Amino acid sequence: MRMDATQSPLPTSLLFRYGLLGFPLAFAALPVYVMVPQLYGQTLGLPLGIVGAILLATRAGDAFFDPLVGAWADQHRTRLMVLGAVALAVGIALLFNPPRSMPQEALSAWLSAWLCVSLLITYAGYSMLSIPYQAWGASLVPAQTPDVERERARVTAWREGLGLGGIVVAALLPSALATQMSTHFTPINLLGFISAALVCAATGLVLLTIKNVAPSKAAPSLPLAASPQRNLFAPWQQDRAFRALLAVFALNGIASAVPATLVLFFVGDVLRLPQHEGTFLAAYFVCGALGMPVWVRLAGRFGAANAWGGAMWLAVAVFAWAALLGVGDFVPFLIICALSGLALGADLALAPALLAGVIAQAGASGREGPYFGLWNFVTKANLALAAGLSLPLLAWDGYVPSTNGAPLASTPLALIAAYCALPCVLKLTAIVLLRRHAAPLLPSPTLPYA
Repeated sequence: MRMDATQSPLPTSLLFRYGLLGFPLAFAALPVYVMVPQLYGQTLGLPLGIVGAILLATRAGDAFFDPLVGAWADQHRTRLMVLGAVALAVGIALLFNPPRSMPQEALSAWLSAWLCVSLLITYAGYSMLSIPYQAWGASLVPAQTPDVERERARVTAWREGLGLGGIVVAALLPSALATQMSTHFTPINLLGFISAALVCAATGLVLLTIKNVAPSKAAPSLPLAASPQRNLFAPWQQDRAFRALLAVFALNGIASAVPATLVLFFVGDVLRLPQHEGTFLAAYFVCGALGMPVWVRLAGRFGAANAWGGAMWLAVAVFAWAALLGVGDFVPFLIICALSGLALGADLALAPALLAGVIAQAGASGREGPYFGLWNFVTKANLALAAGLSLPLLAWDGYVPSTNGAPLASTPLALIAAYCALPCVLKLTAIVLLRRHAAPLLPSPTLPYA
């Protein structure tokens, strides 16, 4: 059935089918960004300094690939998404199934090479799939649509909400599978294969069921060149509002990526509750999903920028509290996970909606790809900096994760500082930038009630 993207409001069935791909993308992303440091650094014994250096190098290289993907995303959407799905499926299956038996003297070198190559394939596939997918979502709502801001928020909320569902399932699945697995496969091994299958199936379903949705075709006001390569950085060079919003997004993103990288180490070696890792992650992401409609309504009353800033203040208070926790503090950390997840809902619901508004303000509907290429570049750079700086610094300070459940002799103060204090400093800086520089340039101070 042919759908018309100009109808308003967009049908819920269309939003569900569009947002469906967000589930496997997030399902695959959680293990890559949260579980890889623990798998290779703790379970497989690769030194944290090496793990951090590889994550930094591969994520940085991938980040520079994103603007190129963005430049081509508008002209080759379907082709890029298909190629991306295949590459992501192959890469993540390899990443979570490293070689098991090899000479001890060659183990470190082989694991390092395996981690590096599989990450490069995974990151490239994720970029080729996610960037045209996100640009497609921004093009579904024409600028002349009644209640255009609300419709943009609905598109974002469906995509990110289903994505959070994928994250919750990915967080809980390893624990659920732990008692069912044989010695030949671990839950992490199986997670890689499940992610690969879901990505391929959802990509095919989304492309086949809504392939006839026509994006909006407003002529761009940016002087875009005929060659896509020349448009790589056009939004950054010519759109002041985009630069200001991107700076806030970058600082806030690093502040969120640092604890995401370190949370399993914090749970294991500070709280010493590794058996509850899935519970903590699930609470965080479930509350993130539940919080999204709340933040959209608050944005309608107080303004999107103000609501986003309020969520950052909430996160600062929560991470400051986390610095006071110690061994066995299950309930307080569960509350912290819930509150920080609530703040996450604002990042997911409001930041992309504000970006869609900036794109429309620039008259760049139909040319969303370069914007999302740079947006994803910053997302990847945030993750690269979080892992590439925090892990080597912890290794330099002498922190070595506990193994086989054996507790550390003393509380790792460097880990507490990196997990709790650094995000607070970064988020406070983001709040200042948002209030003084970004908010006055954004196209609309409010979002209508959802």
